[in-house]
Amino acid sequence: MNFKKIFSPMVWGNLLAMCLFVALVIAAFWYGTMAYTRHGEVIQVPDVTRMHYSDAALMLEQDELIAMVSDSGYNRNLAPGSVLMQQPQAGAEVKAGRKVYLTVNSNSGPTLTIPDIADNCDVYEAEIRLRTIGFKIGPKEYVEGDKDWVLSVKCRGREVRAGDKVPADAPVVLVVGNSLTEDEKWAEESQSDMDAEEVEYEFEPETEW
Repeated sequence: MNFKKIFSPMVWGNLLAMCLFVALVIAAFWYGTMAYTRHGEVIQVPDVTRMHYSDAALMLEQDELIAMVSDSGYNRNLAPGSVLMQQPQAGAEVKAGRKVYLTVNSNSGPTLTIPDIADNCDVYEAEIRLRTIGFKIGPKEYVEGDKDWVLSVKCRGREVRAGDKVPADAPVVLVVGNSLTEDEKWAEESQSDMDAEEVEYEFEPETEW
């Protein structure tokens, strides 16, 4: 074995160059991976609730986070497009590039369908059916008509019909008849006749003898 060739400066130079090249490749890969994933660095998620979605998305983008709309809800006290909830929540520590899921306020709230109750049932049945569905019931309006019979239904001052959709949080008003039934009319007339006879008898002048 020729040890002079093995330990020659040329061989050692080649080995050193190869080691240096491998070290440079490993370092470049390591730093590239760190730059891509920001290894060891975390970002605190900002609070974007109550902000409009466009403003929330911009704030998250500035923090190298991604805004994603995951759901919608309704809050009458907030403007449409406002962020109602976020996940992860504000203050959570995440890595760059993490998606933040947002629930956004819709333009209108949930609706309910008016059932077929107008001129189809009495007020007691109508109230049971409405409450079962989830309606809120406002004060009743009484008009001339069959007693306790539902003549029409109103919501926010206008008449609504079966199949119409109205906001779930808007109370409905039942327009109910308040006239007497035929039996009640007959009973009231009979009572009036009896009262009249009693009055006539009571005030009948005495006959002089």
